[in-house]
Amino acid sequence: MHNITFDLSRLHEHGSAYFDYLRLRKRFFVDILKWDIPHNENYEMDQYDNPTAWYSLVLRDGEVIGGTRVMPTTSHWGNHTYMLRDAMRGQLHSIPQDAMPADIASPYVWEMTRLVIAPELRTAAERAECLSLMGQGLYDIAAQEGAAEYMGISSIALVRVLRQLGFPLERQGDPYYDKADGRRYAVLRMPVVLPGQEMIAAE
Repeated sequence: MHNITFDLSRLHEHGSAYFDYLRLRKRFFVDILKWDIPHNENYEMDQYDNPTAWYSLVLRDGEVIGGTRVMPTTSHWGNHTYMLRDAMRGQLHSIPQDAMPADIASPYVWEMTRLVIAPELRTAAERAECLSLMGQGLYDIAAQEGAAEYMGISSIALVRVLRQLGFPLERQGDPYYDKADGRRYAVLRMPVVLPGQEMIAAE
């Protein structure tokens, strides 16, 4: 397994990886979890897949087996900002308006969304390696772009796994239940501490 990171200006450097990630998202979020989100028969893609977004993907033998999307909480693209802020403003009905306890807009705080691992990774060891590589990619993006903290919605079950892998996650607000897939979710925040650096205080 190995990790790649890029924004839309560099997706051409990685062959079909970006579109393979969109295809994996469709398989998992639409076909398996039955989420009502924009998609066609091949890809899941929404308004947050725009030039403000970055991606951390994991590949094995040329196949995308995991990935996530991140963007700064200062992002604006048309009438949209970032997912949790738009939910707070009532623009997204799939996420409760009170899921995020406070409004955040800082170049040092980035939102993470659409984290997915291929269903073919069935062993705990494989999934742990994939998540670790994905996380390393997030640290690489943070080092390049100056992020000090990531935040986003995650299933409660995934939180336990990420903490076991050493990611310093803190829950923000109360968990909520998603009727679409029967899972419990919560907003998380994770400071980024880069080797040899003190953590930058998020504004």
